[in-house]
Amino acid sequence: MEDNKYEVEECRGVLWVYSDGTILRLTKPSFEVPIHDDGSILWKDVVFQAMHNLQLRLYKPANPTSSAKLPVFYYIHGGGFCISSRTWPNCQNYCFKLASELQTVVISPDYRLAPENRLPAAIEDGYAAVKWLRDQAVSDEPDTWLTDVADFSRVFISGDSAGGNIAHNLAVRLKAGSAELDPVRVRGYVYLLPFFGGTIRTKFEAEGPKDAFLNIELIDRFWRLSIPIGSTTDHPLVNPFGPNSPNLENIDLDPILVLVGGCDLLKDRAKDYANKLKNYGKNIEYVEFEGQQHGFFTINPNSESSKKLMLIIKKFIQDNSS
Repeated sequence: MEDNKYEVEECRGVLWVYSDGTILRLTKPSFEVPIHDDGSILWKDVVFQAMHNLQLRLYKPANPTSSAKLPVFYYIHGGGFCISSRTWPNCQNYCFKLASELQTVVISPDYRLAPENRLPAAIEDGYAAVKWLRDQAVSDEPDTWLTDVADFSRVFISGDSAGGNIAHNLAVRLKAGSAELDPVRVRGYVYLLPFFGGTIRTKFEAEGPKDAFLNIELIDRFWRLSIPIGSTTDHPLVNPFGPNSPNLENIDLDPILVLVGGCDLLKDRAKDYANKLKNYGKNIEYVEFEGQQHGFFTINPNSESSKKLMLIIKKFIQDNSS
């Protein structure tokens, strides 16, 4: 019998879905850039979820500028819930930069990817990565590589794109004070160009640049591959203001910093999120970087906008550490 298998979906040259349901996933990164590992940041991998063999990558300054313990900064990678990894060079380089410039312990977890594992898998794995830190904090035999330098009372959870969506869902789940993680204390959340969706197009999704780095076809494709079968992009994990989403006005939240690029097709959703939460009386700050595209800070981490973004994150950590 003739094989009529054909390509249905393709993502960034590393993931293909075929008409017979088979999936081809390459381990190579979409973005081949050199890794800048100069020895100033120490790092290692740790399994945090054995059932799915999920690992996280820990980073810390080799020679911290302070003798005090360092804040902990989660960096949850992006990739539309479908691609990317803590091991990709663009992710690794940015984590080096975060650890160095913020003087933090950086935790970069992987999570199960779609379409093999659709939502809520990624959200559950993000939660497991944070629970892992609590397990370290209360363990009789902790990993001293981490515990000797990490201040568990000053934890910040950041996420990039899909990772920013995970950070939002963690903020809602853990609520202000993150009591269930005690003695770990989350002090704030940083959403870097968060990946939110909805069945109704925003103005910028409809009218923004068609040649955007994250274009509308790719946005739609990532959602097609990642939302639960039978759901729409108004799913509560996708659209914070969907018909079945929790009412954020009634939930106490820790401080949130939302950072977006002015040319990012996702910016309207992030701005709407920030405005609504501000109107609800939440502690939320929104900063838009004029002329910048999706992922600008990892694509060009030494640009003026990227440097400014890092300083804004640094101030957010300082302002919410006491």
